[in-house]
Amino acid sequence: MFLSKSTFKKGIVIPSLIFIIGICLLSVFLPTLTVHILDTVKEFIFINLNWVYVWGVTLFVIFLVYLMFSKFGNIKLGSNDSKPEYSFFSWISMLFAAGMGIGLMYFSVAEPMQHYSTEVFATNHYINRAKNAQLYTFFHWGIHAWAIYGVVGLALSYFAYRYRLPLSLRSCFYPLLKNRINGKWGNAIDVFALCSTFFGITTTLGFGVVQVNAGLQTLGVVPESSFTYQIIIVGVLTLLSIISATSGVDKGVKILSKINIITVVVLLLFVLLLGPTVYLIGSFTEGIGNYINNFFSLTFDTHVYDEATLPWFYSWTILYWAWWISWSPYVGLFIAKISKGRTIREFIAAVLIIPTLFNFIWMSVFGNSAIWFDINIAKGALSALADNPDALMFKFLDYMPLSGLVNYLVILIIIIFFVTSADSGIFVMNSIATKNAIKSPKWQMVFWGALLAILALMLLNTGGLQALQTMTLITALPFSIIMLLFCVSLVKALMIDSSYYERDFSVSTVPWSGEFWKDRLKQIVSFKSRESVDQFIETTVGIAFEELQAEFKQNDIEAKIKLLDNPKRMEIEIRYDLVNNFIYGVKNQVKVVSDYVMEEENLPDLPDKKTYFPKSYFGDAREGYDVQYFTKNELISDVLKHYERFLEIISEEKNEMFISSNANKKMS
Repeated sequence: MFLSKSTFKKGIVIPSLIFIIGICLLSVFLPTLTVHILDTVKEFIFINLNWVYVWGVTLFVIFLVYLMFSKFGNIKLGSNDSKPEYSFFSWISMLFAAGMGIGLMYFSVAEPMQHYSTEVFATNHYINRAKNAQLYTFFHWGIHAWAIYGVVGLALSYFAYRYRLPLSLRSCFYPLLKNRINGKWGNAIDVFALCSTFFGITTTLGFGVVQVNAGLQTLGVVPESSFTYQIIIVGVLTLLSIISATSGVDKGVKILSKINIITVVVLLLFVLLLGPTVYLIGSFTEGIGNYINNFFSLTFDTHVYDEATLPWFYSWTILYWAWWISWSPYVGLFIAKISKGRTIREFIAAVLIIPTLFNFIWMSVFGNSAIWFDINIAKGALSALADNPDALMFKFLDYMPLSGLVNYLVILIIIIFFVTSADSGIFVMNSIATKNAIKSPKWQMVFWGALLAILALMLLNTGGLQALQTMTLITALPFSIIMLLFCVSLVKALMIDSSYYERDFSVSTVPWSGEFWKDRLKQIVSFKSRESVDQFIETTVGIAFEELQAEFKQNDIEAKIKLLDNPKRMEIEIRYDLVNNFIYGVKNQVKVVSDYVMEEENLPDLPDKKTYFPKSYFGDAREGYDVQYFTKNELISDVLKHYERFLEIISEEKNEMFISSNANKKMS
């Protein structure tokens, strides 16, 4: 009875669990072999297919910038009158905590220090090495990373809130797959997303636990960094994550995200004001300029002309692009969950610019402070610890005032960052596994949290965490292709969306009055066959043209009528020697009807997906329109309207070249 209340979808959950548990068991019992195999695959991808990541991430940036400045930017992620569910501060806090989170604490000192001390840049002067360290850190944590998250988040929120489809990756393929997203293809996409999310969260949990353990050891709270203490840490953090996830996004996740952003800003200001302030402000300013100046060269740089830097390129830039891509299903789903009611322009601007700017400030303050201390005070002691990122943050803070108190604050921030990442991850995984069920039993959240904790501890104990991380990076390659298809699907949908709201009333409805409303209602709700449209052309159109021809003759104007086949069409033509001929015609046009209309009970049955209508055409490149509702007199009036336009144009001297009779020669 307890399990019968489950909202899990078997087609998603069962294959996902088999794959997740299978990979984790291989990593636990055969860690060396699994790591060797997966590393071989990863190395092949990074060396031979790194251009896929480079081009993919570049296209994501270009795509989002284009949408932000295009007419599509005004489209809302929801109905046109929808309002955002969260305040701007709450929204930014949650997407930031889920998007980068614990990585900022783990890499804010470690990455700049590793770039600064790497042998790749060892021949450079220490000033150039410091500049490179900041530049590449900005590059890896800047607009490119958030563009990856932004593409997935935008596609998900658009199709979920605008098209009212489930908040699921499968929905992003709707313009390409239509109703097939509800079948095996859709399940396969969601299985991929669920596994990718689980692997990413598990890997983060492992790194977070190790760093918290190292921090507690530094403070003397625990005597050592051992598996026993890691079990306790995992248990406490997972319990907090489950409590937060079961309380919902509106409570636990939002509250923790707000607390986190406030504590992070406090820590940031502490280091900025009590550290080398002038140096930090100056280096940040110069770093922004350096980033802007090198933006395009960094974006397209594959290091192919400098083989000595290729291993560094694979281990940093390509690894980062793969890492962000592998995390994008989880982060994108969570961002989409909290972004209803925003416009596309607002969404892209906030996701690309605000977190990027904060990352730059954060990385400058911590990374540049560490480098400054290493050069001026520590005399290389910090750069010597570059390969030990678990303890590097705490060693760096030893050079700051009140280091003991600040270390406690850092551990608190890491814990909250971890909990906000894990609780949103649990929430997202349950959402994928249930196809975004409105309400799920709380035991399902407990299930995902427990599974995360158990498998993470098993991997930590056996050293299999590296294998899982490598597996996560490998999955980024196929998902980068999926993301490119998201872009194609999104453009297709946005063009339809824009056309829908920009389309005016049909031209054929302009002359309507209420006189023939009953007949016109019958015409509107019925589908036309080829034969009925042919009959309309031969009768209504034919009679209208004959009356026009007779009246033209009374005014000494010769008009000819042509009736042609394949398709059936009739036109009235007035020939001229020096200017283009005037032509007004009506042809039988076919139109394919959508599946939804075919299945609609309120409309008449249609034997196939085709319907027909009479469409006007002219002796130039202008697009015609549907004239099926015109009466004979309305059709005559429409021809005269176009004839008056024709005479007005040819009477203007500036149009002489355009209306040359050369066009008649081509037509004859």
